[in-house]
Amino acid sequence: MIDLDLSGRRAVVTGASLGIGAAAVRMLADHGASVAFCARSPEAVAELTAYEPTAAPGTASPGPVRGYEADMGDGAAVEAFLAAAETDQGPADILVNNVGASPSRNFLYMSDDDWLRLLELNLLSAVRCTRRCLPHMRSQRWGRVVMVASGAAFYPGAALIDYGASKAAMVATGKALAGKYGADGVLVNSVLPGLIHTAMWDRAAGEVAQASGTTAEAVLERNGQTVPVGRYGTADEVAAVIAFLCSPAASYVNGAALTVDGGQGGHV
Repeated sequence: MIDLDLSGRRAVVTGASLGIGAAAVRMLADHGASVAFCARSPEAVAELTAYEPTAAPGTASPGPVRGYEADMGDGAAVEAFLAAAETDQGPADILVNNVGASPSRNFLYMSDDDWLRLLELNLLSAVRCTRRCLPHMRSQRWGRVVMVASGAAFYPGAALIDYGASKAAMVATGKALAGKYGADGVLVNSVLPGLIHTAMWDRAAGEVAQASGTTAEAVLERNGQTVPVGRYGTADEVAAVIAFLCSPAASYVNGAALTVDGGQGGHV
């Protein structure tokens, strides 16, 4: 039997206002974990906090969900969120570094501040959260850290150059930490989503549609056909991989960078 039961585990998920982050919160709670998450939008925090988990097969009972408002691009806010989560549910056994932004812009017109702000949100938030949560995981000799990166880490494009750089750095950081702390029972892995139907891709499709005189739906349909399975993925499909990596079933998976892209990536 595959053991996906997370009962008694405490999880932290960053940037869970919607999409993959919100799906990960629901999936982990359904599998029994107590989940603390953050988002910048008070409406998003309230909506996800109101989620009523349902116990997944093999799970005796679902875990509670707690939401917090936090800007993860601010170091003090990161610390305040993690401190509040630890006070309310205890130290984290599971950390999902999901928060991130992907603005489309021209490299020649990007300032140092543009780069620094994005790197602080996408990369340094993961560094800060992992650094804060690692000591407890090491002391109990059990922990899971998941870096939610992107296929852009392997296949960067000029329009999202800083995004791709930050995600590649997350994968490299996860790989290094896996080598360092695997012997302590702390497993660190990265998930690299491809074309996943989230608000980010809806916005991108809208921009392309406006520039080309078509519809966003047509753009999404055309993009989906570039994937071998013929469609965009869903946030739940990515969350399922995240939940697996956090579970006892993934006890020998460490330092991996798993693409969840429907076979679109061409690397070996």
